[in-house]
Amino acid sequence: MTHSPDLPAGTVAMLAAELLDAALIRSLTKEFERRGAVHSVELRDVAVRRTDGTASTVQAVRWSVTLDDADDSFGSQLIEALFEDAVGILAETNGGPENVTSTVLPVQHRPTAASGAALLMDVDSTLIDQEVIELLARHADRQAEVAEVTERAMRGELDFVQSLHARVATLEGLPSSVIDAAVEAVTPTQGAQALIGAFAAKAWPAYAVSGGFLQVLEPLAGRLGLAGFHANDLTISAGSLTGTVQGEVVDRAAKKEYLLARCVEDGLAPEQVVAIGDGANDLDMVTAAGVGVAFCPKPALAEQADLVIRHRSLELVALALGL
Repeated sequence: MTHSPDLPAGTVAMLAAELLDAALIRSLTKEFERRGAVHSVELRDVAVRRTDGTASTVQAVRWSVTLDDADDSFGSQLIEALFEDAVGILAETNGGPENVTSTVLPVQHRPTAASGAALLMDVDSTLIDQEVIELLARHADRQAEVAEVTERAMRGELDFVQSLHARVATLEGLPSSVIDAAVEAVTPTQGAQALIGAFAAKAWPAYAVSGGFLQVLEPLAGRLGLAGFHANDLTISAGSLTGTVQGEVVDRAAKKEYLLARCVEDGLAPEQVVAIGDGANDLDMVTAAGVGVAFCPKPALAEQADLVIRHRSLELVALALGL
């Protein structure tokens, strides 16, 4: 296997799992060569952080290919068909298909220097490992209640605006110092800085938009070097949280509006945006973007996304994009 920092042009195909099968990789490579050209093959270990906070590693193999002997001109449909079988094989040794990441990005959708690009990320459970509202709710001893409502909202079972107001109301009376504690507690998702850095290296902006809170996102954005951000604004009076937010709630429609506003500001089309999220509240922005990425997602989002990443490393997003 070879490693190249500059992936050659072609459709990008990637498989990732804790245990890959060398014979399977060789077989897929030969099949790609038989049907067209393989420009690059690379294998690497990628660090991930599980939801329980423990560290792990997955193996990722990535191809850049052009397939001529295929029904579509870029070969993506053929690759996806081959990958269906590959995922079935890898699932047997990795505890099920939910533990295998499989992505195919046709060459015409790859971000390139010629086209330009921008990155837009959800925050809670995407850019960071935590749900900020749950960090704050700990101080009111209502974390379990808030977590259950959050989960139902992310699955699309509850209206996000109503659920947010209900969750924020549980914070009424808490000292504003709980915000500082939350800022200290959040951890960027494994690979977040690398993904943002990959965009920055090409002078492409990276943004974050959140159904969470400005008071936590602002210092995080400065820490990670984001070009801009948008979130809900917690109301604070006399040093305490009032249990309300100021202004309109950042829901799924507002996230899409933020994407479109950034496009106007940067002179880009939505097709040039890579948008990453994990839940139903991200659906509108993910489907509006040129490349919509579902990151360790709820089913409602996974079904609509262009790429689905099933391991908690944003480095895998960079690999899937061909960066």
